[in-house]
Amino acid sequence: MMISALRRSLLTLALCLPCLSTALAVDAPPTAAEARIEAAALAAQAAVQMGPREIELGDQGVLKLPEGFGFIPKAEAQALMEAQGNKNGGKGFHGLVVSPDLAGFVAVEFTPAGYVKDEEARDWNADELLKNLKDGTEAANAERRNRGLPEFNVVGWVEVPSYDPATHRLVWSVAARAKDPQGRGDGVNYNTYVLGREGYFSMNLVTSMDRVELEKPTTRELLAALTFNEGKRYAGFNAATDRMAEYGLAALVGGMAAKKLGLFASLGLFVAKFWKVGLLAMVGLGAGASRVLGRKKDTTP
Repeated sequence: MMISALRRSLLTLALCLPCLSTALAVDAPPTAAEARIEAAALAAQAAVQMGPREIELGDQGVLKLPEGFGFIPKAEAQALMEAQGNKNGGKGFHGLVVSPDLAGFVAVEFTPAGYVKDEEARDWNADELLKNLKDGTEAANAERRNRGLPEFNVVGWVEVPSYDPATHRLVWSVAARAKDPQGRGDGVNYNTYVLGREGYFSMNLVTSMDRVELEKPTTRELLAALTFNEGKRYAGFNAATDRMAEYGLAALVGGMAAKKLGLFASLGLFVAKFWKVGLLAMVGLGAGASRVLGRKKDTTP
């Protein structure tokens, strides 16, 4: 049944992806960029791993992928991101989580920064963190200009940073807006982290402002499903032998996060033309794709 559904979705994806660009006439052939995106989406569909299953994240941890979620492995996920003009997450990038409950996707990455001290969370200042994030995003706009990507401003908090010292999980979110007035609306990164002994995992949702409140519970469910392996957990830190990170917890919210934030935001805005149909095809929901197409038809001039 799943194979048949995937075949139906493959046909839906192949037929519909080139048609979703509102900048083209309905009978125009796909551009080279659209063809690359379509090819990468089809490869991702073929590689997607459906839950429930355990996804091994290197030697650091395991993601217990719930039923109804799909995981696109690193190679195919990187190709999909690069086809859409986004720089991949590097060596620590593990892949993308997709679901019919998400308009976008969740990028899973491990950063081997060392042990990140979390004392700062007791008295950090949200206004100061937001200023650092705005400043860092502005500095990172130079790279985006060089790469021909849209420049962004950080608008404000979608969720003020919160840290749970018992589980060592950090959550925060800001809205980013394209400087170009012709941009495709506001992009949102809903950022979740879990700290470990040798670094931290990030599971960052890329979505839109009108969807983020609906998708927060799903993203938190995924965060709770990620655990470190024995010997890699935060509580196992040994000051005599383990490496300390060069920064504390606030850096994961401040300027250090700005560069990736802007790149993911630009990707989130770019894939608005393609992702919903491609996403639903990857998880084998042809009927869902039809619903999305119908919704898009109603809302697109």
